[in-house]
Amino acid sequence: MKLPLALVFALTLPIIRAQVPHWGPCPEPAVQPAFSLKQFMGRWFEIAKLPAQFEKGRCIETNFTLTTSNSIRVVSSEILKGEVKKIEGIGVVEDIKNPAKLGISYSYVLPYSPYWILSTDYVNSALVYSCTDILRLFHVDFAWILGRTRTLPESTIEKAKEIFANNNIDVSRMIPSRQMGCEKML
Repeated sequence: MKLPLALVFALTLPIIRAQVPHWGPCPEPAVQPAFSLKQFMGRWFEIAKLPAQFEKGRCIETNFTLTTSNSIRVVSSEILKGEVKKIEGIGVVEDIKNPAKLGISYSYVLPYSPYWILSTDYVNSALVYSCTDILRLFHVDFAWILGRTRTLPESTIEKAKEIFANNNIDVSRMIPSRQMGCEKML
């Protein structure tokens, strides 16, 4: 069954409303070589991101906990309208030969979304990328710079943006995450 292009666009518009669609299929960036899922576990703070409809609050952080050798528990939180909001999901290594390519789902009815670790030193920062093709005509992507602390040096952020750009990921719309005044709420 073929759907008219206008109908496909109308159906996908709510999904991409806050995101920036790009023509063509998703890029295929290089991911962290010899990635260690175990070392990646723990608390990560969102330092910067491409705008995402599902992240509206401040003080965004995610805690990863190993559940088996290739699956993880994912708990993300943010402060929205003065309240701490949490969501729990499951992450899996989708290809054991390439463990930096994770899939994460926050719902049993939705498929896993790509969650690729492009770069990390495990102790300071990590670069994460997610992209979804829409009929290979265009794609919607997300990118995050994460830190083990609520702030990172500007030089680290600039180097991270350079890594994204070198992998054909447009981060010109990347915005800093709001991480001020978090400790008194969490």
